[in-house]
Amino acid sequence: MSDPVGGDGSTGADEGAGDEVADDVDPAAPDGGERPQPHTVRLELIDEPGQLLKALQPIADNGGNLLSIFHERGNITPRGRIPVEVDLECPPDRFEGIVDALREEGINVIQADAERYGEELTLLLIGHLVDTDLSDTLHRIEESTTASLADFSLSAAEGTDEVSSARLRLATRSNGTESAVETVRDIAAEKDLMVIEPLTEGSA
Repeated sequence: MSDPVGGDGSTGADEGAGDEVADDVDPAAPDGGERPQPHTVRLELIDEPGQLLKALQPIADNGGNLLSIFHERGNITPRGRIPVEVDLECPPDRFEGIVDALREEGINVIQADAERYGEELTLLLIGHLVDTDLSDTLHRIEESTTASLADFSLSAAEGTDEVSSARLRLATRSNGTESAVETVRDIAAEKDLMVIEPLTEGSA
């Protein structure tokens, strides 16, 4: 069951957010920038102490104001991590920097607003996936600037020492599908893996 954490909780990241604003005052940013807008980021965290605070720090450092957190302890992702949904607000021109800062800290961003990761594609990898360091393969795909690993499943009917296959479901930025496929293709070529790519419009 999800554990909601309000902006006035122990994180202290939403201090002063409840102050009333007069109807005739435009709640624009103090520096004269655009009015803060709400955003949602969905993260995938390792189940270790301090990981949540590590994820929240880049948000605060880049001008984000924490609104709420849903820490889904009972819902484990395919990679054995915990999904966390963070609602925040910030000026529109700072949201991109917040997402980039999270990724630079090694935080896996599953989704960052619907319009940012609005497309999905499914790929198959075939080959000696375990022998070529499967964890490294997945980590490098996650580091892609245009995609996030949304789901993963491994099939090794003959055992992990033989040829196996993996199904990857990637969430990509709008118009970022080709770049994501190219990233997977490059990694696969380096490790002598076969990529079964999705059919595109107009394919036979």
